[in-house]
Amino acid sequence: MSRFLILDIGAGTMDVLYHDTESDLHYKAVARSPVLCMAEKAASLPNNLLITGKEMGGGSIAKVLKQRAKKAEVVMSVSSAATVHHNLEKVRSWGIKIVQDAEAEDLRHNKKYSALTIGDLEAERLKHILKGLGVSFSFDVVGICAQDHGTPPEGVSHLDYRHHIFKACLDHNPFPHALLYKHDEVPVTLSRLTSIAESAKMLPTDEIYVMDSGMAAILGATMDPQARPKQRVLILDVATSHTIGAAIEGGQIAGFFEYHTDDITLERLESLLREMADGKLEHEQVLEEGGHGAYIRKAFGFQAAEIIVATGPKRRLIENSRLPIVLGSPLGDNMMTGAVGVLEAIRRRKALKPIRYL
Repeated sequence: MSRFLILDIGAGTMDVLYHDTESDLHYKAVARSPVLCMAEKAASLPNNLLITGKEMGGGSIAKVLKQRAKKAEVVMSVSSAATVHHNLEKVRSWGIKIVQDAEAEDLRHNKKYSALTIGDLEAERLKHILKGLGVSFSFDVVGICAQDHGTPPEGVSHLDYRHHIFKACLDHNPFPHALLYKHDEVPVTLSRLTSIAESAKMLPTDEIYVMDSGMAAILGATMDPQARPKQRVLILDVATSHTIGAAIEGGQIAGFFEYHTDDITLERLESLLREMADGKLEHEQVLEEGGHGAYIRKAFGFQAAEIIVATGPKRRLIENSRLPIVLGSPLGDNMMTGAVGVLEAIRRRKALKPIRYL
């Protein structure tokens, strides 16, 4: 077992890592994200739209579909509609019609509609990317991370619900790799990761694992050579859509917080790092600010932090920070942070020999 294909599917990019543990060689690429590609395809199709497929990251494509529904008919299958919102009544309120999957498939033959099948994974596109890297399209293990808010119960916000999914796991097992799931272990409430795990079965592989991208980024950042020897580490991953901060002690998560990147400032990030490390950050406070929440398991104190590592495609946000932040690059590449986290989580799960992420 040596050939690992790892994908980090984000709002802006899809980061691709091929790692061969036998040769210790790796190849990598940063491609446009599936949601941006799908949004462009949907926008280019004429007139009425028929959307089938599976739930994927929303954002850009949800915006396109809402706009199209104002001037033309947009029909979505039940399986794909959660891309826009998990509350299907809300999807309908935007003028989008929802039909059962079988009916949607029948409508594909109706020339009244321009049809598009959506999903976070496109086998042919991946095949072309790997061909460009000179890598055979066959793998022992595939690992994929993406952000999943979960499907909240009635009356619970999806932001609050995502926080509680993490908390429930970390209270019992405070390591970020605890949030890695084999394809048949994914909690049913994590509907996007469930869709990804199901779609990944079309790839030529023996094993499939999925993971939330926030936890993957935390773990990947700790694999940076500057952070790896340290016991008490503060992490910032400033991604296209979301920013997550974490306090790590002895490899365990002592605390974390999460915000939409567009809603955060450098000054607030600096104060969040201090409050988190000192154990003074409140979950409800973060929610009130529009964030996803905060989790404090223990406080080791901001002054005790040995290093602050920043990763993520939008980490230029911390460029003028007054804090001694270093720029992380596991495997020599800032954009591979999430992918390295997934690979490391799988390595730990399977008790494989250590990988040097240099």
